[in-house]
Amino acid sequence: MILDGSLPASVKAAAAALQRGELLGLPTETVYGLAADADNDAAVAKIFAAKGRPTNHPLIVHVADAPSITRYAKEVPVFAQQLIDAFWPGPLTVILPRLPQAAKASTGGQDSVGLRCPAHPIAHAVLLECQQLEPPVWGVAAPSANQFGRVSPTSAAHVASEFGDDLLVLDGGSCEVGIESTIVDCTRGTPVLLRPGAITRDDIERACGIRPLSKDEMPDHTPRASGTLLAHYAPSATVRLMGAKQIQTALDLLGTDAAHIAVYTRAPMRSPSKGLVQRRMPDDALAAGQELFAALRDFDHASVKLIWVETPPESDDWEGVRDRLERAAAA
Repeated sequence: MILDGSLPASVKAAAAALQRGELLGLPTETVYGLAADADNDAAVAKIFAAKGRPTNHPLIVHVADAPSITRYAKEVPVFAQQLIDAFWPGPLTVILPRLPQAAKASTGGQDSVGLRCPAHPIAHAVLLECQQLEPPVWGVAAPSANQFGRVSPTSAAHVASEFGDDLLVLDGGSCEVGIESTIVDCTRGTPVLLRPGAITRDDIERACGIRPLSKDEMPDHTPRASGTLLAHYAPSATVRLMGAKQIQTALDLLGTDAAHIAVYTRAPMRSPSKGLVQRRMPDDALAAGQELFAALRDFDHASVKLIWVETPPESDDWEGVRDRLERAAAA
């Protein structure tokens, strides 16, 4: 059931559902989440079951504000606090040492916890309402509201198509960011980028004065984190990353026989085939991220078998989009 998330009655119904241990489709600025009370192990188990997600693959805990960190984290390093001050509320997840009693099921058995304060006004309203309940819900685990490994949802309709009408979903419109949050591990004395997103390496360095390491540069004791498996974010069609010239050459060779293929490029492509689905990728990285998952879902709805995508630029601002496409292509 989809409710208008801008209505106070919908926010109250959503918070009450979370308190009862039910699941909720929750809009955020990144993607829609499949939400549950992060401290209710039975409710969190429903997330893993509904998504088909391994229970040792940790979930991000969403909180209403920075003071709520103290309910989940043992300590906050100075550089982590600087990142929180700079980017919360917003699309940044920080991984911190976990308090022993907090969010056990949500963290996949690890002694760390990923925390985020979302910027979407409806998500924020739900989290604030949850704090007012008796007993309160202090944090909400909310991975992307889709089957594990598949394309993340960026609209309420996407969520309903995944889980049906029985799931309560708050409609908050299309997601402004469109790809999942940047994840920074803050448990090992220096920032380590585990998952790129709209907040870039340069952004992180400007905020805390430290250039984040890649996980390959500090491989020991790396926490498991959401969305970091080799194959992820995959549509039903096969994704292939190619250079623009390579795509054009392939289209020229196929000619009018090009069919059941979607082409997603920044450069214009030519083809005489009427069976080709073409969509132009935005030149701006943030705009490309905002529409990426919706575009992949649209290609699936067009029943294509192949999706040829022009490889994004190597610059830092494209790293989040590039990461999602590389993982989709690895599926």
